[in-house]
Amino acid sequence: MSAPLPELIEALCSPDAYAHEVDGVELIQTHISYVLLAGPYAYKIKKAIELHFLDYSTLERRRLMCEEEVRLNRRLCPDVYLGVVPVVRADGGYRVGGEGEPLEYAVQMRRMPADRMMPALLARGAVTGDDIRAIAHVIAAFHRASETNGHIAAFGGIDVLRLNWQENFDQTGPFVGRTLTREGLDEIRAYVERFLRDNATLIAARAANGRTRDCHGDLRSDAIVIAKDGEICVMDCIEFNDRIRYGDVAGDIGFLAMDLDFRGRPDLADELISAYLGEAGDETLPCVLDFYRCYRAYVRGKVESLQLDESEVPAEQRAAARQRARAYFKLAHSCAATAYPRAAVMMAGLSGSGKSYVAGGLAGRLGAALLSSDVTRRELLGVPPGAHEHVPYGHGVYTEEARERVYEEMHARAAAHLRQGHSVILDATYARRSDRGAAQRVAAAAGVPLVAVEVVAEEAAVRAHLARRAGEPQAASDARWEIYVAQRARFEPPDEIAPRARLRVDGARPLRENVERILEAVRGLSG
Repeated sequence: MSAPLPELIEALCSPDAYAHEVDGVELIQTHISYVLLAGPYAYKIKKAIELHFLDYSTLERRRLMCEEEVRLNRRLCPDVYLGVVPVVRADGGYRVGGEGEPLEYAVQMRRMPADRMMPALLARGAVTGDDIRAIAHVIAAFHRASETNGHIAAFGGIDVLRLNWQENFDQTGPFVGRTLTREGLDEIRAYVERFLRDNATLIAARAANGRTRDCHGDLRSDAIVIAKDGEICVMDCIEFNDRIRYGDVAGDIGFLAMDLDFRGRPDLADELISAYLGEAGDETLPCVLDFYRCYRAYVRGKVESLQLDESEVPAEQRAAARQRARAYFKLAHSCAATAYPRAAVMMAGLSGSGKSYVAGGLAGRLGAALLSSDVTRRELLGVPPGAHEHVPYGHGVYTEEARERVYEEMHARAAAHLRQGHSVILDATYARRSDRGAAQRVAAAAGVPLVAVEVVAEEAAVRAHLARRAGEPQAASDARWEIYVAQRARFEPPDEIAPRARLRVDGARPLRENVERILEAVRGLSG
């Protein structure tokens, strides 16, 4: 049986508690909040609780947290979070808003159409690749604008990561045998310890290089609304704990990718990661992505498990939470157990072929550092993001000297990543045998196989791709049709590479299909 609702919440389930017109009120409970859907608005009231990771224990604390929720969520949904309203006693009952002593506070939000929430769209197969690219664009822009400083950067350090994981392990102890197996817990713990030990330098570098920011903290499909006109709203940012919200941007993107995996859409997860990497130019994000996928899946398993011991949550909801918790913990274990052989993958192909998009999806799956000639060129030559140099091929940033500098820098970085134990993806035109030979020498020196992937596409697909890219100001590439034509005239086929170490893929084919083909080739050379 479920425990009775608090008197105030029971009263707010009546339409009479609202100053505006309400036909009926729907109550939704989470483990930390009550959400009342009333007419055109939603009201979120925080439960008077104190947990390891949040404090809503006093009325003043709940008011402050309501104000923080509005402030932080207006960064991504400025027109949805309307403000904080008091709940007062009036005419012998309770009323939302109005005069009187506040007995509780609620975050007032504009109610979003249920059929445009991302889970509903996913359920009916209505989320498109364009939708995912739009979401990636919003998240990448949000991360670029989000605050970072020395204080925030410390939350991306290894000590905080260890603390976060230890709290998760401690808090899930009571659920071993209920939603989490002992074997699964032990294997995840071993994976975490091994990852943190082997990647301490990488973790520190990402924090020092501005990859730790004031992020969202709970970025999953439930928080996303895709309007009919394509506008994206991302709600429900974490307000109650800076340590959860401050973190590596990989924690946000890994959360949504994990959620898409959980919902049976790993193809969309690949699209998300590739689109995000195309805008963020984050070389090492793929190296930590599975770690954060595992972390976020484990956290969701914990959150769902907590409902099992909350008597006020209806029994049917607790049973559903138990099933979800088991599935999340199983997914966390899968992230911890999945490993691909170390390799170097050289992506060769002309501008507009879709080569970089395939490279991004592959990097996310392989956990490989992504070295892009477009990003490297901008960094070496000081071209800021969003700036494009429309110069003829062979001039400006495309001179022979600039080209050699870019390839030398890419290969030097690749060698460093390989020494640190990571796979690498080399994303460049690689039109010349000499450049491909240099990449082969880097792989041979590291003792790893090199897979050469030539990405091709029909001219119509190339034109469409280049046209779309021209409308993306944050795209790293300056490629245009005339550059594609010039590259095509100079391209030397990669027939010097052994047949079993090379393959050709059509960049217009589904991303997941191409990624799987390349992963199969990587396994074949490493077997």
